Formats: sequence, structure tokens, C-alpha cells
Amino acid sequence: MAPPLRLHHVGFVVANIETAMPGFLRSLAAEWDGQIFHDPLQKVRVAFLATRSLDPLIELVEPAGDDSPVLRFLKERGGGLHHVCYEVADLEEELAAFRSRGALIAKRPLPAVAFGGRRIAWVITSEKLLVELLEESVREKR
Repeated sequence: MAPPLRLHHVGFVVANIETAMPGFLRSLAAEWDGQIFHDPLQKVRVAFLATRSLDPLIELVEPAGDDSPVLRFLKERGGGLHHVCYEVADLEEELAAFRSRGALIAKRPLPAVAFGGRRIAWVITSEKLLVELLEESVREKR
């Protein structure tokens, strides 16, 4: 049996990180280290806010181009709460487990700049919840 999932962050889509950041910092009494990551594979810019030390992070996600996968969400819904991300020990095992529970694999594993090359994958549950899965450590090449 796989270990329980650990909530890593909650993602919010915004039109512009620099513009949205002050409101998020104020309303959540959060802190930000000033870093913004551009990820050409994911076609987004992201930044992370922290509240208390053990709480999951808050991720602000900005489209990085006209082909960004979050641009449609921003245009049609105005942005907002987008996904939850769980950190997992074995990404392939978790993908199989989600699939066995009726989830669809929305995006196969790819390395993510914001996580130092650790891979992420995306699933959509039967309840239409978008879940990002983040591997705990960088996978060694065999």
C-alpha cells in the first residue's frame, strides 16, 4: 500500500504574478522570497508563498505565452483556484493508483524548473479535480 499523499501546494492562476502578489501576501499574511520561475516545458511562470512553516505552499501561476495550458482557464474563468499538488514517493505508482480510481492522466511526467528538475504529472479525478503530482526527489537516469 502506498504511503498517504502529502499536500505540497495549492495553485492559483493569475494574469500577472507581480500585480497579484501584494494582495495574496496581505490577505494570507504570507511571505515570499521574491523568486519567480519560468518553466518553458510547462509554459508558465510560477512563484510560491509561505504562510506558517508546516502549511502547504500557495503557488501563483501565470501563463507564459499564447500556448500556455492555463491561459484558457484565465480567459474563461478569470483565474483563481486551479489545482492541488501532492508530493509522492513514486510518481509512476501514484499515476497507476489514480488511474485505478477512475482518474484521467492529463499530462505525463515532465521535469519542472521550479522543483529543481523533479518531475510532475497531472491527473483529473472523476470529480473534475485537477491534481498535480510531484515526485519527492529527482529520478536517477538508468
